[in-house]
Amino acid sequence: MSAIQVSGLVKRYGAFEAVKGVSFEVGEGEIFALLGRNGAGKTTVVEVLAGFQRPSSGTVRVLGLDPAGQRGELRRRIGVMVQEAGFFPDLTVARTVETWRDFTAAPRPLAEALDLVGLAGKARTKVRQLSGGEKRRLDLALATLGSPDVLFLDEPTTGMDPEARRDTQELVRSLAAQGTTVLLTTHYLEEAQRLATSMAILDAGKIIAAGGVAETLAAQNGRVAFRMPPGVDPGELPLPVTLDGDLAICLADDPDLAAQTLLSWAAARGLRLTGLDVRAATLEDLFLDRSL
Repeated sequence: MSAIQVSGLVKRYGAFEAVKGVSFEVGEGEIFALLGRNGAGKTTVVEVLAGFQRPSSGTVRVLGLDPAGQRGELRRRIGVMVQEAGFFPDLTVARTVETWRDFTAAPRPLAEALDLVGLAGKARTKVRQLSGGEKRRLDLALATLGSPDVLFLDEPTTGMDPEARRDTQELVRSLAAQGTTVLLTTHYLEEAQRLATSMAILDAGKIIAAGGVAETLAAQNGRVAFRMPPGVDPGELPLPVTLDGDLAICLADDPDLAAQTLLSWAAARGLRLTGLDVRAATLEDLFLDRSL
């Protein structure tokens, strides 16, 4: 069953069309990544789904509810972590969470909310004294305070150090395992690849690629790269390559098999392929390829 349904979503600001006929679905308990450059329309989509903005046209449903027309009912069942939250800088972390609890149905206990995001040791710290990454973790504490059925995360790990980013990713996985549907936007493509089961790439307000992450990547070519042996003509190689200086790049749907073919060819001729790099397709490859 779908927790999020988007069909033909269009959002205009005057004559400017920020989102142009976007359609996708997210299943219950799924982690869905919405990718794209700055200005692609990701945040606008999230704001429409969360009920902060009305669509210009198209149909949007979250948990079967219209975010614009049934916002009050929906707000009790979703959590939203926006890119820039407005905190009172002189409140402590604990007081900020306690204040938010007053507006949240069935909120987590304060200690649990802080422990969940690794801020238990910062309870008495004023918000203005937090680092950028710690403020993002406070954002996440507030977004998950009501144990939401659907969680919207807009660039959730921006500004976090590697350890905090890893912990946050583990939390997102844990929430999804417990049945929470997660829609996230992120600039960290490896994060999307690590977390998401399906994704869509937005460019200039349109979806240019979408589907299951594993299936989509499986359809992409992997890469084998190596330094061309001196005196060897690229035409002699058993597989086609492109050259970037002395770096030879071979694209293949099975990069491991391609590497074995190239190494066997080189060994039979007493040659070495230095700087050999073999890797499967990544979301970065797909993103760059579709965004050019």
